[in-house]
Amino acid sequence: EVRLEESGGGSVQAGGSLRLSCTVSGFTFDEAHTMEWYRQGPGNECELVSALHSRYYSESAKGRFTISQDNARSTMYLQMNSLKTEDTAVYYCAADASTEPRHSPCGRQYRGGYWGQGTQVIVSS
Repeated sequence: EVRLEESGGGSVQAGGSLRLSCTVSGFTFDEAHTMEWYRQGPGNECELVSALHSRYYSESAKGRFTISQDNARSTMYLQMNSLKTEDTAVYYCAADASTEPRHSPCGRQYRGGYWGQGTQVIVSS
């Protein structure tokens, strides 16, 4: 059974930092599977934040977020620095998911692939 489990969310003030973790089980943690971080904010659209193997970052994440992995722990990370209030969202890790349809919510039923349960990030001013 494929499982993805996020952790590390929480409440921080603007300017603060958080590190999200996504631990994977049930498949080999390698480049055979795409791995990404998505987020879903109040508008309910699922936004691709970063992709592991391509080192893609959204415009809003560039320069502030860093994606990384620990193969020995089958874990992907998202280090988020200089957090802004607009970063407030539920953050999901996903494997083998589609970036389409762009205006859909996050989750397997909309984007396919495998998803974690999400971790809430709240950034206050």
